[in-house]
Amino acid sequence: MSKKILCATDGTDHSAHAIELAAQLAAKMGAKLAICAVNVAHGGARGPLIYHWEDDQVKKLLDSAAAAARKAGAHAVEEVALRSREASAAIVHYAEENGFDHIVVGTGDKRGVSRLVLGSVAADVAGRAHCSVTIAR
Repeated sequence: MSKKILCATDGTDHSAHAIELAAQLAAKMGAKLAICAVNVAHGGARGPLIYHWEDDQVKKLLDSAAAAARKAGAHAVEEVALRSREASAAIVHYAEENGFDHIVVGTGDKRGVSRLVLGSVAADVAGRAHCSVTIAR
């Protein structure tokens, strides 16, 4: 039974499914829910380090996700903004360092050859995580 659930979002439709599922799980299990967004860094080395989103965009993304989670049944929802070069590594590291025992991520609808490569972040989180991972569609 999960006591702490971490749900990753990037503002896409498949993330919305993950948020709804994570909120429902948290409500049913009486678990704490945290929603995280990873602001991925690009560049560096010889040029400037540029993040995918501005800080205010990350705040809006997390506020919207937390409101959706509350609407889906979660009681207390924590918002976590992370920065990293790699989204999946940041998600797994944060979950492990903060005692989460369940991670929920979304993945898009993939068919054919693209289905073989499950979808990047979701597959990588599932492969690296120290705990249970639910991949929502």
